[in-house]
Amino acid sequence: MMCRFITSVLAILLTASALMAQSPKSWPADFPWWKINNLRTIQFNLPATEAATLNADSVVADLKRCFANTLIINIGGIMAFYPTQLDFHYRNPYLRSETVMKDIIDQCHLAGIKVMVRFDFSRIHESIFKAHPDWCYLSPKGERVYNTDMVVVSINAPYVQQKAFDIIAEVLDTFPIDGIFLNMPGYQVNNPYEGVYHGIDQNEHDQKRFAEYSKGLALPTKEDKTDPVFQKYLAFKQYTVEDWTKRLHELIKSKNENVALCTYMDEYVDIIRHESQTNSLPYWPYSASDNVNNAIHTFPHHTISNASIQQISFQSRYNAVEPNEVRIRLYENIANGSGLDLSMMGDMQDYEDERNYKVIREVYGFHKAHEKYFGRYKTTAKIALIAPGSWPSGLPMQEYRGIQLMLKEAHLSYDIIEDAQLQKRAEDLKKYALILLPDITFLPAASVEVLKELSRNGTHLVATNRSLSDHPEALRELFGAKTTQMETEGSGYYLTPVHQPMFRRLAGQKMIMWKFNLGKYDWTEQTQKQLPILAKGRPGPPEIIGGHDSTGYYALGLHPYGKAVNALLPVNLGRLYYLHGYQEHKNILLDLIDHLDPHLSKAIQTNAPDRVEVILQEFTENTPAALTKKTTDGLILHLVNLTGFSGNTYFEPLPVRNLTFRLKASFKPSKIQQLGKSKAIPFTYTNDTVQFVLPELEAFTGIILTK
Repeated sequence: MMCRFITSVLAILLTASALMAQSPKSWPADFPWWKINNLRTIQFNLPATEAATLNADSVVADLKRCFANTLIINIGGIMAFYPTQLDFHYRNPYLRSETVMKDIIDQCHLAGIKVMVRFDFSRIHESIFKAHPDWCYLSPKGERVYNTDMVVVSINAPYVQQKAFDIIAEVLDTFPIDGIFLNMPGYQVNNPYEGVYHGIDQNEHDQKRFAEYSKGLALPTKEDKTDPVFQKYLAFKQYTVEDWTKRLHELIKSKNENVALCTYMDEYVDIIRHESQTNSLPYWPYSASDNVNNAIHTFPHHTISNASIQQISFQSRYNAVEPNEVRIRLYENIANGSGLDLSMMGDMQDYEDERNYKVIREVYGFHKAHEKYFGRYKTTAKIALIAPGSWPSGLPMQEYRGIQLMLKEAHLSYDIIEDAQLQKRAEDLKKYALILLPDITFLPAASVEVLKELSRNGTHLVATNRSLSDHPEALRELFGAKTTQMETEGSGYYLTPVHQPMFRRLAGQKMIMWKFNLGKYDWTEQTQKQLPILAKGRPGPPEIIGGHDSTGYYALGLHPYGKAVNALLPVNLGRLYYLHGYQEHKNILLDLIDHLDPHLSKAIQTNAPDRVEVILQEFTENTPAALTKKTTDGLILHLVNLTGFSGNTYFEPLPVRNLTFRLKASFKPSKIQQLGKSKAIPFTYTNDTVQFVLPELEAFTGIILTK
């Protein structure tokens, strides 16, 4: 296997080298470079001390060896990595050469590498704080937040509102940069490096600005969603962050239209950045797919760049995550429509953990060799999954991820769209046959109306746990349900699928165990009730257990609405599967989907193991010649091999052989070919279905079905 791997890598690198030597037709001069969507980014997160050894020659040589075409590197904010002339911009005391940043940018450009510079305005040096204490965060207890000799700032104080723009202007006027990456934007009320929450900022400038915005209200001191003042404060935060970003975008574009703004927000930016991190259990092997799928379908007019974060945690920055985890993240980026992005501590010289270097060269080389097939996709999915935000957390995240896991393992294609953006995506949502709401408790009124209109026209809705609990009238109308008891600890209860033929995957099971939430709902007469809930019964030794009588409540209601049938599962179905992985809980959802629309499971039929991620896209060649082309060139089937993931360890993936595929296709392919292979794959095409066999899958492959 190792010989085949080495041969494959050599072939990729030779092909990539040949491509770099060519002179393809260039992109139009007025076409923004980031919209090509072929980023192969490496970020050097530089500790201050590395400014003493930073060398332009080695930086560029390392980037070229990895086939990178974009560099992100520190330049200012927390400290200046260049000879700033501004007295409020703390200069890196280890800066050895005053020209090193210019040298890096110039040499990168000679090598065809774009340079985005990193700013972080979340903290200032204590010497500046002592001169301007009003620039910094103040907790409700009157405390400041320190990280060694750096002090957390306030977004509404003069440093962020005025001085940050002076720093950025100085850099734009001094260096021919291609982009700006803004790290840690927005309100700093958590110290992520120590895992401590400090409370709503009470800085005098925040107080004044909030009073002006709210017409006289005082800043809240606690986060309480039931407090109307806090709700006003949330709107204030969104307004102030977007206002700042808008001003920053205007400044950048007034200096140079070809400089991209990249950060973690969606308004007034050119590149939305996301991050795949490993900082909690259970590990989430679909992190990159989750992030990119979410961002690319929620904000389809933006370029998305999902960074694989090398460090294990903030406390363990110099230990990289496992190479096989990095490989999965990077290939998932490609499969979902992002370029490649990797963030590491320092540059690549004398790095503390070099195990990932081979993987980086492998995947970046593969992307370079075949980049015309990547980055310009059209979805084939007919299922939409609604996400609880762009950075889900807590119990909603567990429900959301559990539903994703069920769909992934069943090889069901789906797109992710954020809950807050449903109204803006109303037209796009019409193409989906089914929409999943995993514990989405609140939606703006306009978004609820969007769901009603979609359902009236035939889109089925499936909701779990406490979904729409903040909208009791909509819950009744769409799902025929009324809450009796929204939350019940379900441990010891059972669901029974007896005499319910729709649950064919539950054959042989009369009682399905439960834990976590088990809501008790009343249903209208028109609602078909399924999965009766059985009571806890008698606990104790085997001799006395039993007594699991019917409670009169049900775990599933099917409600006709317009041309659709909507399903409500007032239970923690996703969370239970995410944490425990019992197949019967996944089978409830899969049987329900088959009942609502049996065509959905027929789009991709395969014998591939559940741990092989299958992502099917329509593609148009990502080349200058095809820039204005409106039609697609075929289908691309991405296969990411996760068989090496054991739950808490990433091993080498197992080779999987003789994978059969039956794909719905509206055209008969002229050929089917595996990327990097010269031999075509034999196939048959009948009844709008293409069928073929893949002899072997190692870590990843892309299969092109050309029109």
